[in-house]
Amino acid sequence: MSDSSHEPMREVRDRLVLAALPHVPFDGWSRHALSEAAKDAGYDQTMGERAFPGGPVNAVEHFSEMADRRLAEAAAVAGLDKLRLPQRLSWLVMHRLEDWAGHREAMRRAVTFLSLPNNSLAALRCTWRTVDTIWYAAGDLSADFSFYTKRATLAAVYSSTLFYWIEDESDDFADTRDFLERRLAEAGQLPKLRATLRQRFEQLPNPLHLLFEKGAVRRHFGVKRL
Repeated sequence: MSDSSHEPMREVRDRLVLAALPHVPFDGWSRHALSEAAKDAGYDQTMGERAFPGGPVNAVEHFSEMADRRLAEAAAVAGLDKLRLPQRLSWLVMHRLEDWAGHREAMRRAVTFLSLPNNSLAALRCTWRTVDTIWYAAGDLSADFSFYTKRATLAAVYSSTLFYWIEDESDDFADTRDFLERRLAEAGQLPKLRATLRQRFEQLPNPLHLLFEKGAVRRHFGVKRL
């Protein structure tokens, strides 16, 4: 039996989650799957409950966080700076998914589990952390309002691509790649649309310009979003 007394808890959780993946297609993300994982990993059978006191939802969140860490590590040595931004984002999203292609049913079960009403906050945390990891790995250093809009936009792209990938039966997930590239192309039009709207706004007669500006300040709590 493995001695976990001197093993960092994050490493214990990593090992438990990896050991749980083969059980999830049959038992779901459940306490039983974690118990079986503890035995497979060489721990006491109660280690699953001790490592994840919040239950299976904690295990799913850790699975997502571990996947994000692995993505960041892979991106750091992938030479993404040679690619254009859409290519970087595409590489990162696809790597985040394909890294777990061997456990796609466990991924499906995780998505289903997080879709339950009681797990909505966990789902938001997982999605936010993933898209933040992707943007950071893509080289985004924004600190203004675009920091949030970029992540909100990518969250929609990533989530829809994840759902598509789960059901994709094409060779090497070629259909998912095409789907992702279309979503990224659509998202890439948003800054251009924003710039066009700003240009048109600036051409408005001055009194109307001021009226819109004051209204924007009120609507967005002091942040001008024009």
